[in-house]
Amino acid sequence: MEEITIQELAQQKPDTYMVIDMRDSAAFALGHIDGAVLIPQEELETNHETLPKDKLLVIYCRSGILSDDVAAKLREDGYQAVNLVGGYVQWLQAKIRREASTQKAAEVEQGLRKKFHRVIFSKFAKAINTYDLIQPNDRIAVCISGGKDSMLMAKLFQELQRHGKFPFELVFLVMDPGYSAENRSIIESNAQMLQIPITVFETNIFDSVYRVENNPCYLCARMRRGHLYNQAKQLGCNKIALGHHFR
Repeated sequence: MEEITIQELAQQKPDTYMVIDMRDSAAFALGHIDGAVLIPQEELETNHETLPKDKLLVIYCRSGILSDDVAAKLREDGYQAVNLVGGYVQWLQAKIRREASTQKAAEVEQGLRKKFHRVIFSKFAKAINTYDLIQPNDRIAVCISGGKDSMLMAKLFQELQRHGKFPFELVFLVMDPGYSAENRSIIESNAQMLQIPITVFETNIFDSVYRVENNPCYLCARMRRGHLYNQAKQLGCNKIALGHHFR
């Protein structure tokens, strides 16, 4: 391995790697990756004998360009060294996006507790209680299409779980019936922004109904429902929740 992304780094166990900032001390003081150790480039290239060889050395500079060569030289000397793709700038951008996501999710949740509590959340909770829809230790597949109805339903379930009287589990299930890469990316981005941990599974439904002349929408709906039932069952869910708007 010659390089690692911010996302891949986040999946590593903390005790298995060492993050090294090869910029100068002034840049490091202004901001650096959490847990990074400052070793300026010149020192890293000429005096690296004390670096551990049993850990992954993640090297970064400002943009990931200069650190690519330094990581390559360290590998030649027997170290497990990789370049951080995009360097400090990309890490900082990812951090800003995470913080913006946290803020947006908090705004939505606050809205459900305050501004829209009576008109939305109270009616949702009342329906759950009136019809006894959730029992202790249920595992519910909350099915998300990507539209505002199912996204709102997901946030309502999160709020109910957070303040409910008994424990139950939620799986936020997204079926990809053949979306374009752009459409799927929008769903994933919105879910991340709202802090909804989705589980995505793929089907070929769109291809299957593409040439159907009679009632393709009906067939598509039936197939989507069947796939959702099967996937929910495989994930150990005993109930599914669907969000539909009222007319």
